[in-house]
Amino acid sequence: MNPFSSGTRLRDMIRAIRSCKTAAEERAVVRKECAAIRAAISENDQDYRHRNLAKLMFIHMLGYPTHFGQMECLKLIASSGFPEKRIGYLGLMLLLDERQEVLMLVTNSLKQDLNHSNQYIIGLALCALGNICSAEMARDLAPEVERLLQFRDPNIRKKAALCSIRIIKKVPDLAENFINPAASLLREKHHGVLITGVQLCTDLCKVSSEALEYFREKCTEGLVKTLKDMANSPYAPEYDIAGITDPFLHIRLLKLLRILGQGDADASDCMNDILAQVATKIESNKNAGNAILYECVGTIMSIEDNGGLRVLAINILGRFLSNRDNNIRYVALNMLMKAITVDAQAVQRHRATILECVKDSDASIRKKALDLVYLLVNESNVKPLTKELIESLEASDQEFKGVLTAKICSLVEKFSPEKIWYIDQMLKVLSEAGNFVKDEVWHALIVVISNASDLHGYSVRALYRAFQTSTEQETLVRVAVWCIGEYGDMLVNNVGMLDIEEPITVTESDAVDALEVSIKRLNSDLTTKAMALIALLKLSSRFPSCSERIKDIILQNKRSFVLELQQRSIEFNCILQKHQNIRSALVERMPVLDEATFSGRRAGSLPTSVSTSTGTARNLPNGIAKPAAAPVADLLDLSSSDAPAPSSSGGDFLQDLLGVDLSPASAPPGTSQPPKADDKASLVNLNGLASLTSLSPNATSASPAPMMDLLDGFGPSPQKKEENGPAYPSLVAYESSTLRMTFNISKQPGNPQITLIQAIFTNLSPNVYNDFLFQAAVPKFLQLHLDPASSNTLPASGNGSIIQSMKVTNSQHGKKSLVMRIRIAYKINNKDVLEEGQVSNFPRDL
Repeated sequence: MNPFSSGTRLRDMIRAIRSCKTAAEERAVVRKECAAIRAAISENDQDYRHRNLAKLMFIHMLGYPTHFGQMECLKLIASSGFPEKRIGYLGLMLLLDERQEVLMLVTNSLKQDLNHSNQYIIGLALCALGNICSAEMARDLAPEVERLLQFRDPNIRKKAALCSIRIIKKVPDLAENFINPAASLLREKHHGVLITGVQLCTDLCKVSSEALEYFREKCTEGLVKTLKDMANSPYAPEYDIAGITDPFLHIRLLKLLRILGQGDADASDCMNDILAQVATKIESNKNAGNAILYECVGTIMSIEDNGGLRVLAINILGRFLSNRDNNIRYVALNMLMKAITVDAQAVQRHRATILECVKDSDASIRKKALDLVYLLVNESNVKPLTKELIESLEASDQEFKGVLTAKICSLVEKFSPEKIWYIDQMLKVLSEAGNFVKDEVWHALIVVISNASDLHGYSVRALYRAFQTSTEQETLVRVAVWCIGEYGDMLVNNVGMLDIEEPITVTESDAVDALEVSIKRLNSDLTTKAMALIALLKLSSRFPSCSERIKDIILQNKRSFVLELQQRSIEFNCILQKHQNIRSALVERMPVLDEATFSGRRAGSLPTSVSTSTGTARNLPNGIAKPAAAPVADLLDLSSSDAPAPSSSGGDFLQDLLGVDLSPASAPPGTSQPPKADDKASLVNLNGLASLTSLSPNATSASPAPMMDLLDGFGPSPQKKEENGPAYPSLVAYESSTLRMTFNISKQPGNPQITLIQAIFTNLSPNVYNDFLFQAAVPKFLQLHLDPASSNTLPASGNGSIIQSMKVTNSQHGKKSLVMRIRIAYKINNKDVLEEGQVSNFPRDL
């Protein structure tokens, strides 16, 4: 006989396929066998139909297409013999699924077999229907399946229950037809029928509220009795697993009781005693017992309140945490995370065990335990828990340090009882895992230090000590460099010593050494080096004895290949050599950064409208005075679609005191703010994507001084009159009850993109305005150049004015018109006043 004829036995085909040495040989064997089967199908060979289908099923499991044999399944199912039907139904379940249209042809055969006199054929039909039943088949055959739930043979009842589960999942509307038959299955003594009946009731409760109420009222007591009988039953060898009678049925009953007790006090009370009995009687030294205890805990935590039971359940989970099996510990941690919302105090008792899991060798257990510890922390236990976590940080591996560091920083920031403790813990984290700390975290630390005026000396000394031992931690170096630049004199003079501090002797040269080391470190990045240069510029004014050395260090970067460092070096050297008269004003200490505003911007919660004193928000039209806003309110809150969106990151807060998105620009040299890693522009933004300019006579000498150009010495005198005079009528750009600002506008000859504006400020009140300062911001398509003002004092009642010139370059001239946000600050009787507005009524041809 041809070894690949349709009469080849299944075992011979399998042997031939397994003897193939290569995939090509296997494909050749399968191809020849499929050709022989196709020939037999076309000849309607009935003698070997069942054998051919068996071979097709094996070929299908190897991954080859067998769609051509689907109709053979239907022919075998339609035959009268049990062996043929068995192969036909097996092929139906394997070769087809509910999406196949050919499945509609088998519905009638299934209906006939469900009504067959042979219970084994009924079983075949139920098995197939339970596996591939579609919604249409479910509607057609549901009555037969419902009837079979009362069949005399328990195996048929069991299969009918499983088939009913498939039907109600496909067509939930049919659930009400199965409620009474399912309830009758709960009284079965046969465990196989009972477990399928319990599962059917569970699924009915999920899809039908009517079924849920019915089972609560009629079946809860019976289920409790069944569970109690099982818990107290003697040894039954046919159901015994590890000394426990049918743990699978235990678990199914507990899951159904959980659904029935959830949200119903009466049903919960009914099951309290048996749940307590199961929780105390089941042994936990075997897997079967642990599985039952886990489901029992889940049921206790889900039903209505019973404090004693919940404590018992959480104690069981605590025992699970001491188990050597990682799977058991993981599920215990997972359940404790859910339990903490129900009874946090009971979970707190197992805090020590949970903390041990943070140090576990298994990564998934460490992560889950850390998430649980994070939920356990509150104001009363933050100190001991943080201490434990920081100790874990020292011993943790590199992969886990990033996650652990983020959690510790978040906890310290959220629950810190005092600023000195916050600073201490953050220094420990920065010293141990500073390279894993995100930018917004160390930015927040700088803001806290800035606000803690009584801790400036303590902070800079602590950071200096940490810097000496942990120079490889980049973020620690950045914070230390910033603090040395701001409070270096306090470090040297031991200002603000606390009782808890040890004395430390640091000379001016030592402080400069630290900054020099941070610049010359091989692994220092651009941000760190740029911050160190700013810190050196600041110390040049406070440490006169080291000024020459500082100048030499700054000049070393004059030929740096990094443009940012080269530019800073050149500009700072220009300040040191040519602008001694303004250096002290430039390098004054940073003003205190507003913590609330920083937190709001970091969370992205600052409003775009203006907040009034009553807490309400309103939008004001152009030319009308706005009430004073927060010091870092968004100055570019333009209604135009061209305006850049305000940033909400912590780095922008430190770089952008006016709330303008200057991500490509650096801070002015006098601010020593921590620049961002991607900061790519100059010290003073002359050609950035957005333009923000503010220049007051306070930064220069007492007499009106010319504009400072850090790249080319001093520029021309500020008030330069155009030969052609104003080409546009005067524009009242801003007016309030106390102040008027008028713009005289003209165009530069030969360059329509440039607009020259002369701003005239008039005081409408009877009070003199001192320390007058005008600031302006424009969108990215504009560039703004602002000259110094003629004075910083504005006489009262219109008896004088302040004049300030500006030049605006419109890169999209003819497409977009000018728009500007302005801010005016001044003092009345030593009281700060702030006015803001938006100017958008410029002529359209500007």
